[in-house]
Parts: sequence; structure tokens; C-alpha cells
Amino acid sequence: MGYSHKNSKGITYFLHSVVGKNGKTLFFFSKKSDGSIDLPQGYTIGENPRTGLPLLKKK
Repeated sequence: MGYSHKNSKGITYFLHSVVGKNGKTLFFFSKKSDGSIDLPQGYTIGENPRTGLPLLKKK
């Protein structure tokens, strides 16, 4: 089971990643737990105060 984050509104999001066409890894949060990944080294989690969506930030 990968990294999950419960936001201030009580909704649980799971961290996912995908490799783009340019070869860079893109991280995103989804409500689906299938294929979730662990939190990458050097990143922290923030939350948008207005929408409650989690954000991945580099340290």
C-alpha cells in the first residue's frame, strides 16, 4: 500500500506517478488506491487551504 493523505475535509487521497513523454516523472493524487506509491525521498505534503487538495512539494 502506498502513501495516503486524509485532507481537512476527511477525504483520503493516494499518491501515484506516471512517466511523461519527455521522460520526467509526474506525481499526482487520486482517490483510487490501486497502484499507489510511497512518498518519494526529498518531498513533503502540503494542502490547498481553499480546495483541500493535497500538494507534493520538494524540500
